[in-house]
Amino acid sequence: MGLLNSTYYDNKLETWLFALLIFITILIALYTLKQIIVQRLTAIAKRTETDLDDLVIDQVKKTKLFFLFFVSLYLASLLLNLPGAAMRTIHVAMVIALLTQTAIWGNGFIHLFVSRYNKQKIDQDSGRLVTVAALGFASRLVLWSFLLLLALDNIGINVTTLITGLGIGGVAVALAVQNILGDLFASLSIMLDKPFVLGDFITVDEYMGKVEYIGLKTTRLRSLFGEQIIFSNNDLLKSRIRNYKRMLERRVVFTICVTYENPYENLKAVPDLIRRIIQKQPHARFDRAHFKEYRDFALNFEVVYFVDSPDYNLYMDTQHTINLALFRCFNERGIEFAHQASAHTQQVTAIRAAKEATHE
Repeated sequence: MGLLNSTYYDNKLETWLFALLIFITILIALYTLKQIIVQRLTAIAKRTETDLDDLVIDQVKKTKLFFLFFVSLYLASLLLNLPGAAMRTIHVAMVIALLTQTAIWGNGFIHLFVSRYNKQKIDQDSGRLVTVAALGFASRLVLWSFLLLLALDNIGINVTTLITGLGIGGVAVALAVQNILGDLFASLSIMLDKPFVLGDFITVDEYMGKVEYIGLKTTRLRSLFGEQIIFSNNDLLKSRIRNYKRMLERRVVFTICVTYENPYENLKAVPDLIRRIIQKQPHARFDRAHFKEYRDFALNFEVVYFVDSPDYNLYMDTQHTINLALFRCFNERGIEFAHQASAHTQQVTAIRAAKEATHE
């Protein structure tokens, strides 16, 4: 009994042993409680459809052993009469462990939210996936930065001075990497404003392609010829972008050229013939057809109609059918198309007539 009553650092050996016993008991109890909670909630989660219990299970699983260790150590230290410096060290260690565990819980919550949202929305709105991923990254950055500042403040570092120094240094760094930051902010603008999303077909100046990647610095298109076209986000937003996927309908304008030899009745009938052919197409809406102008060796009719879909293949199929129907109809009515060969023949005939008139 004399040994147990001996004093070490202002505490009897008996008290040290009791504190050690309490530390081990609390650590085992907390770890066992964690396992029981995970097992019980896992059994409950199999019988429910809600995601709330899955979130709780994930967070409990992410409770680290080092956090349980420092909680047990802090509670056991309350039984001891320790110097102020020692208690301060244990307190700081406990706060850092708590902040680190909080960061792990927060990071797990953000990751779970992003992954579950992506699974639900991947087939509905692919553009939002990039936005949610960027917001998830920004949320993690803010969370870890905030908790790091709290940890430094508890250690005794003057956070105000540190933030001021980081602000001055941040300005210098921003000036050095302004191009990269420009692309980064342009990326956030694309993700939030959504001028286009993944899968959209766009044209940028003379380039065109399907959007297959939107990154923090670049956006990549897959062109019609198969090669990948890469734009910096900052340059992309400065350009004029046409988004064809958001086209509600396609306006089509084309010209029909006939010769001067066609009689008046045929010329008068051309607009009505074109109208009836276009109106027979299931996806076309006729707008107008007019005798537009006299050319040197042709009479031009301008035709306008709309296709009720932005699909380019559907437009080409419709135009293909209209062209064939016009060719057959004009042949049946004896309406003569003007073409390069006939124009050249008319030009040669006119030149010969002019020469003959001159000789006379």
